[in-house]
Amino acid sequence: MRRFRAFSTMSRSPLPGRNSVHAYLGLGGNIGDPRATMAEALRILDADPEIAVEAVSSLYKTPPWGITDQPDFLNAAAEVSTSLPPRELLARCLETEKQLHRVRDRRWGPRSVDLDVLIFGDLEVDEPGLQLPHPRMMDRAFVLVPLVELAPELAIGDARLDARLADLGREGIDRIEGPDWWKA
Repeated sequence: MRRFRAFSTMSRSPLPGRNSVHAYLGLGGNIGDPRATMAEALRILDADPEIAVEAVSSLYKTPPWGITDQPDFLNAAAEVSTSLPPRELLARCLETEKQLHRVRDRRWGPRSVDLDVLIFGDLEVDEPGLQLPHPRMMDRAFVLVPLVELAPELAIGDARLDARLADLGREGIDRIEGPDWWKA
């Protein structure tokens, strides 16, 4: 693992007695009731003793990307504190997807829920099955819009996310609900 220049991530943790790292997750879905499924995913993660949801972006309606012949998506981002290593955080996200009946049958296809680890502290990881920062996030406005809402100062190396988003544009992305959408 190599470190990359981003921002300070170690904090006094809301996880008692543990050092934590701030990580950012991307959430999405477009079949079933994605709003309810993503909200449940956040509650599952927040209930984990090694993960605390610190902040959640507004909820956005976004056009499909990759395979465009499918329903629009709902997307959001979440900032979490975690005492887990990056691969274990990813494993918890994948376990949560499975618990919520995510079916992986077609890349970029319809899904009930999708949880991606976008950034994990200031780590850069390039290993089989885990790349951090997420390798395609800088090219996807549906990821950057909610992420920039949470952390407008965030940068990957010398590239500020808000500047990259300005280059990509926000066409077709509509804010549909404020940041409390996920709370019961």
